[in-house]
Amino acid sequence: MHQRAFEGQCALEENRHRGATSAIRHPRLALFALALGTFAIGTGEFGSNGIIQLFAADLDVSIPVATYAITAYAIGVVIGSPTITIVAARVNRRTLLLGLVALFLAGNGLSAVAPDLALLIVFRFVAGSVQGAFFGAGAVVAAYAYGPGRGGKAFATVMGGLTAATVIGSPVGTFIGQGAGWRVMYWTVVGIGVLAGLALVAWLPQTGDLRGSSVTNELAALRRLNVWLMVAVAALGISSIFAVYTFIGPFVTEAAGRDAALIPVALGVFGLGMAVGNYLGGRVADRAADAGLIWGYGGVLALLVPIGLAGGNLAVLLPCLFGVGATMMFAIPTIQVRLTGFAPEAPTLMGALNLAALNLANSLGAIGGAVTLDAGWGTLSTVWAGFLLTSAGLLLYVVTIVRAEAAPPARTRIHRPAVPVGAQRNAID
Repeated sequence: MHQRAFEGQCALEENRHRGATSAIRHPRLALFALALGTFAIGTGEFGSNGIIQLFAADLDVSIPVATYAITAYAIGVVIGSPTITIVAARVNRRTLLLGLVALFLAGNGLSAVAPDLALLIVFRFVAGSVQGAFFGAGAVVAAYAYGPGRGGKAFATVMGGLTAATVIGSPVGTFIGQGAGWRVMYWTVVGIGVLAGLALVAWLPQTGDLRGSSVTNELAALRRLNVWLMVAVAALGISSIFAVYTFIGPFVTEAAGRDAALIPVALGVFGLGMAVGNYLGGRVADRAADAGLIWGYGGVLALLVPIGLAGGNLAVLLPCLFGVGATMMFAIPTIQVRLTGFAPEAPTLMGALNLAALNLANSLGAIGGAVTLDAGWGTLSTVWAGFLLTSAGLLLYVVTIVRAEAAPPARTRIHRPAVPVGAQRNAID
């Protein structure tokens, strides 16, 4: 998902430094430092979903109300990704990365000591504001580290940290939270962030080659309707993944009636599905304009139904969790390919908008699920909120973008000069 979001930026950085020699003596260690940073960010983001029941009980609020903290993180990404990308455009990428790590540590450290939900919401917003800018700056450094022709591969290595966070970091973080308390989970994230910051200080040199650049030209892309349509399609359609992921804990303990020790297993199954879907979706996105999104969204809708009807059975729940993660991630690379296609000269801002849309989806999914729970429709009812939102996203995509591109081009009317009647008769004669 995030690799696709910044492929265009990697390509620009390769061209920008073509022929130059990287000042990074140990590029693999630099990439490891960046990967460690994305691992910390992903563990903090996805790990919060696994401990929602814990901080809800400790702060004496209901689970629907506790989802506001998840939503706050997502809104932090929505606002922070494009804002910091634009404001810090000219800042040296090494300086920016270190500043973002400091803000990340502050957001998660304060989350660990939050005395009530209101302050936890504020601190999760702060932690979320870092994400998009860190990935964007990481794209610049990754492309520079390995030089022309290898930036995409290098950044894929960096993004391995995020994949590891969904498969390993989130389940382990949830396990730590269950055993030692939800606050310890956030302190663990802080510890990983400190290691990432120290690694960046040690292995990223101070060089003018990592200077920032202007994004003035990219802002022109915001005037294009198709860009905003794709943002809406992503925000609506992807929300179902969070209407499921946010509530995996209650699915396991309340709907299925199983021990909380199985929550990390369920999170790991979901994360594995996401990794598989992202790999397959990336290959399809390059070959077909619409297939990845249509089949991905359609597959999610088909899998939400058995969860909603029979998700209390683990034999149904776990395979469907894998399937939802895989099919939704199958669609996401197509979204970025389409966004970049609508504004090829603005890859940095398109990457930021893609992350903003994905995290707006996080917010919509959590809010939609909270509404159904508040209405008393049962633990599994959150999937029906996701079903409606994804259906709306798929319908919007088909009706606007697919239909517009399938329509034949309008014929240009040929305007002939008027000919006097007498002249017409002479011509006939």
